[in-house]
Order: sequence, then C-alpha cells, then structure tokens
Amino acid sequence: MVAEDRLSRVFSALADPIRRDIVARLAAGDATVGELAEPYDVTVQAVSKHLRVLEDAGLVSRSRDAQRRPCHLEAEVFDLMTQWIERYRREAEDRFRRLDALLEHMDEQPVTGTPPKEAAS
Repeated sequence: MVAEDRLSRVFSALADPIRRDIVARLAAGDATVGELAEPYDVTVQAVSKHLRVLEDAGLVSRSRDAQRRPCHLEAEVFDLMTQWIERYRREAEDRFRRLDALLEHMDEQPVTGTPPKEAAS
C-alpha cells in the first residue's frame, strides 16, 4: 500500500470525534466493543462500525481471548503519521528561521531617504 494512501485512510478515520475518542481510550489499554460502547449514546453496532473504519486504516486490531474479542491499538501507525507531520513541521520552522534572519538583516540596515517633515505648529 502506498504511504500517502494509507495516511489518507488514517487521517480520514481520525476525522470522526468518536473514533478519536476510541483511539484515546485504547491507548490506555485493550477493550471489547461493549466496553468501548458504554460511554456513548449509540448502539454497539455503531461502535463496531467505527472500529471497522479504524481497523481498515490499520489503527486497531481485534484478537480472540477465550470468549472476549478485545480491540488493540496499533501504535506503529502513529509513527507513520508522526513522520509525515514532522516533515512539514521542520519545513515550516526552516521558513520561519529564514524570515527571522531576513527581518534581523533588515533591522541592521541603515535607514535611507529623508526623514519625514515635522508638522508646523
């Protein structure tokens, strides 16, 4: 899978506030669909659909533990996101550094031209 395509799916999956909350909750530990559905005013089926979107994006996986089917956060996907974000953060910082240097250079230059005339009183 192409990295950009995968990133698109990840960011699209995280566009929904319930899915972002599910990811935040799974960061604290694995949970079942029923456990994840408890705080929401939606059905277990709706939460299951949200989990399917997160699974398709590679953010969540489900395993089998006897009768339980806990959901697990796949943290390595965040490495891909972090690398993408970090690249553009560095580029923005470089632009700001160049702008700061230019402004500093402009401050050091002598002012040329005639000073403004004072208003007659």
